[in-house]
Amino acid sequence: MLPSFLIIDDFLTNPHDVRRQALGLDYDPKFKQGNYPGLISTQPLPTAAIDKTVSNILGRTVRPAINTSHGHCRLTLAGDKGRSGVHIDPCFYSGILYLSQPEHCKGGTDFFRHRRTGLESVPSNEMRLIESGYTNPNTLIEEVVNKDTNSASKWERTMRAPMRFNRLILFNPWLFHNAGQAFGNTPEAGRLVCLLFFASGKIS
Repeated sequence: MLPSFLIIDDFLTNPHDVRRQALGLDYDPKFKQGNYPGLISTQPLPTAAIDKTVSNILGRTVRPAINTSHGHCRLTLAGDKGRSGVHIDPCFYSGILYLSQPEHCKGGTDFFRHRRTGLESVPSNEMRLIESGYTNPNTLIEEVVNKDTNSASKWERTMRAPMRFNRLILFNPWLFHNAGQAFGNTPEAGRLVCLLFFASGKIS
């Protein structure tokens, strides 16, 4: 069984080079297709080395999940707002690589418990799902995650993974989570992360 949450500090051997690459990507507002705050890069960073290292860490081969933003970077500045909040990820395993400079880092990634159901994630087995009052996970996602995504009173924060330069967090994508605060007035001072959405299986 994969761990529900991991933190790996000093993940990259060349973090400043990767940060420069990330800042050099195009963040065209016309490319934005999600409910997230900020802008996402039109192209991904190369992730072959990251995918291999994460596979070694997990002891299980993972690869980029298709139809996701794997390897794309997200830049979020102070005042940027999204249309959704607490959410889950459509993949086998999730990762976020923090690329903001140490002097700019604030917040991180927050994880939540849904107050009404007591759930911290979409249940992974049928018995726990039934105990939560649902028989279909898609119904739970719609009535819990999607319905209450922006209702702060419906959620209790259980943990924050603090942002730190060159820190990678890996986690179960079914955990209820949300990006921490946005900050900065320029790309160089803003919240910069590389998004990782993994599928299980052989890396092509």
